[in-house]
Amino acid sequence: MVNIAVMGYGTVGSGVVEVLERNKKIITQRAADEINVKYVLDLRDFPGDPVQEKIVHDFETIINDPDIRIVVEVMGGIEPAYTYVKRCLEAGKSVATSNKALVAKHGAELLSIAREREINFLFEASVGGGIPIIRALNSCMTADEIEEITGILNGTTNYVMTKMFYEGADYAEVLKEAQEKGYAERNPEADVEGYDSCRKIAILSSLISGQQVDFEDIHTEGITKITKEDMMYAKEMGMTIKLLASSKRHDDHLHAIVAPFLLGKEHPLYNVDDVFNAVFVRGNMLGDAMFYGSGAGKLPTASAVVADVVDEAKHLHRNIMTMWKSEKLELEPIEDTSRRFFIRISGNVEERRAETEKCFGPGKAVCVDGLDGEFGYLTESMTEGEYLKKAEEFGGVISMIRAED
Repeated sequence: MVNIAVMGYGTVGSGVVEVLERNKKIITQRAADEINVKYVLDLRDFPGDPVQEKIVHDFETIINDPDIRIVVEVMGGIEPAYTYVKRCLEAGKSVATSNKALVAKHGAELLSIAREREINFLFEASVGGGIPIIRALNSCMTADEIEEITGILNGTTNYVMTKMFYEGADYAEVLKEAQEKGYAERNPEADVEGYDSCRKIAILSSLISGQQVDFEDIHTEGITKITKEDMMYAKEMGMTIKLLASSKRHDDHLHAIVAPFLLGKEHPLYNVDDVFNAVFVRGNMLGDAMFYGSGAGKLPTASAVVADVVDEAKHLHRNIMTMWKSEKLELEPIEDTSRRFFIRISGNVEERRAETEKCFGPGKAVCVDGLDGEFGYLTESMTEGEYLKKAEEFGGVISMIRAED
């Protein structure tokens, strides 16, 4: 029997206990041993819940029990999660976590401690919820140099963008509906401003580069400025708008960004709608691969956590996780990255076409019925620095959205 402790009995923590109980027979078969939840750490009591007999309020109970081989951290946040996880690893207990903030900030250090002690620190559920992207990068694609990872990594923003696109609704209206349905938090800032996706792409960038990528260094924009007029232009061009988190190699550099992008119908992420997440990966040997599924939710996330627990139970004395150095990776400056830009411009298209082409170069002018006094313009590829300089010189830019080739 492998005894484990679960730290945090919220949405994901209760899901972990439920998955282990409901799928006990097959999990025991796959782990080649029974996995038993001995303790559940929480500040609260849960009268009437069978878990109450396992509830402890003192972390020291877990750290001082030599029978606990694996600890599940689903508390969220940096502290006290970081202190608890570090102490567990130093005590020779493997850890499985869904905590993206913790992994993004302290992943290199915690992976190093786990390797030194020949145990494991696994975090599949920290990126993409139930989508097995970390495991794929750690095992299935270790023979490849990863040239690109681009994903829709936040279900809340994807739900909002999908509703805006198909129903022509305003951002504020859809966000309110998402909050009422429980898809968005009461304070949705982490999702809608792109911070959640930023931490996830920082983790993936660290994995594929082998060095620490700080999420603070990643250019991040959310969806709060996207309007139903933007969606009208997207439809007119046969495109859609998605919040993408992307990390790409350019020569010897890595570039990472989180921002809304226009996608054409041929793009693999075009049809990823509603609360679903997807990750597109390009390897230099494998070529293109896609991972699609539920990016959040109690049971999908818990399923990913339990999969890590099973892996750790099968490898109690052997480290299996690829690690990255704590040495910081300098990302390519955003000004040097190249892409196309879609610009909304005030004025009449016929009157301003010549000066638009002169400033931004050859491109495609777009007009939408019902939108008077403005037009759209999709440029050819140029660097971000070049675009910013041109936009400053050109009067009448209403807004800009990047376009993904």
